[in-house]
Amino acid sequence: MLLSYFHTSEAVPPLRSLEEDGPDAAVVIDVLRATTTIAWALQNGAEAIQAFADLGALEAAAADWPAARRLRAGERGGKRVDGYDLGNSPLAVTPERVESKRLFLSTTNGTRSLDRVQAVPLLLTACLPNRTAVARRLIERQALRVWIVGSGWEGDYSLEDSLAAGAVASAAIELAVAPHMGVRCANDEMLAALALWQQWRHDTETCLRSASHGQRLISLGNHDADFACCAAVDSLEIVPIQAEPGVLRAS
Repeated sequence: MLLSYFHTSEAVPPLRSLEEDGPDAAVVIDVLRATTTIAWALQNGAEAIQAFADLGALEAAAADWPAARRLRAGERGGKRVDGYDLGNSPLAVTPERVESKRLFLSTTNGTRSLDRVQAVPLLLTACLPNRTAVARRLIERQALRVWIVGSGWEGDYSLEDSLAAGAVASAAIELAVAPHMGVRCANDEMLAALALWQQWRHDTETCLRSASHGQRLISLGNHDADFACCAAVDSLEIVPIQAEPGVLRAS
């Protein structure tokens, strides 16, 4: 298995087929907070998460869904979009709120990365809480060439997404020993993310708080519980997987 890491959706090269050295699997990461929220929403019984890069497209799709079985979740600049049911916090997607409902989700960064690799045959989302579960799924599916895509912040590098990319890679390397599947880093960005994980693996919350987006959230108010949730390594077994274009379900 070859692992490549791209810091943001803008850094992802044009998609090609596996025969042309393109990916057969992609993993999208937005630690603070989209992919953590997605994982927890599905863990707590959401029917699916339908992701949108654009709010207009979200509105159009949500309008065609029964009002009693939908929730609009929108975030821009770290804040909930005015008039939406939810923002982008994993704490808000409680079983009482999301069970059996479809979340129509658009965020500043994470859903753009999902849109960028939507055409990859196997598309998963990862966060620190499910990093080992995601690595295990990649190995079970015998993925050959995996693109891990961070979300960053409006096109810029983010520390926390790179930390999680390294966490997924580390778990894959450890798990691949048993099935004798070799796992290699295919670019320097992946190697750097792996080194970052080795540096911060025992203090992930401090890393998240130190990151520029962590500082941005702190400036917006009390997000202590969000930080603790997003930093909780291997607290979930759920793996969000794209079941149809733009639609993620639990697996």
